Amino acid sequence: MTDERIRVVSYSGCRAEEMPRAFFLDNRKIEITEVLDLWIEEGLSDRIRRRFFRIKGSDGFIHKIYLDERTNEWHRCGK
Repeated sequence: MTDERIRVVSYSGCRAEEMPRAFFLDNRKIEITEVLDLWIEEGLSDRIRRRFFRIKGSDGFIHKIYLDERTNEWHRCGK
């Protein structure tokens, strides 16, 4: 299983927590129609925090994406 780096259009609210609004997959823009779940994981050894989102896309599929807070890069979890 490999994670794919993606480009995300996000919104930072008053608490500065990024919420994804859309992402690009194979040069297609997929709007996020619903955030189904969100959580934060932190690695035990490296202490790297990742903010995960399980979302429903305008393509009709459920996707799991995350923001790596150390690098500030977005990824889509592989299948």
